[in-house]
Amino acid sequence: MSAAPYGYPNPQAVFQQQYEAVRRDEVVGVLLALFLGCFGIHHFYLGRNGLGILYCCFCWTGITAILGVIECFFMPGRVRMYNAVQAAALAASLGIGIPGYVGSPGWVAPGYAQPAQVSITTVPATMAASAETVLIACANCQRTNPVGARYCAGCGQQLG
Repeated sequence: MSAAPYGYPNPQAVFQQQYEAVRRDEVVGVLLALFLGCFGIHHFYLGRNGLGILYCCFCWTGITAILGVIECFFMPGRVRMYNAVQAAALAASLGIGIPGYVGSPGWVAPGYAQPAQVSITTVPATMAASAETVLIACANCQRTNPVGARYCAGCGQQLG
């Protein structure tokens, strides 16, 4: 029995239903790039309408046909990234974590890594006076950096 109260849909079921409606297939992406790449149909398939229109404008040159053949090798990764972004957006709109992907619990979309847990320890007053601070936290991304660092290693913002 689901944990949701009676009458309310299970958020994971809603996620799965909406995800299946927006996900794209890798094989279709590759075939579109290979056979209709000169017209930019593979870009329209992934919602990259600007590139699709650009390809349509220059389809008569033949350059877009060559690019389409080359891009068919990159399409599986692009489709996976598109699906990961769609999954993250759907999960965020439903207020849930991204459910397990292909039976792998705890799957996180590429580029959406969970932030590292930071533990703060207190130092006794006698040690604090003699010891120098070991790490500096970035004001922008909260990443800890070694003393003397002028720029954050995570986001590149100037420290201090």
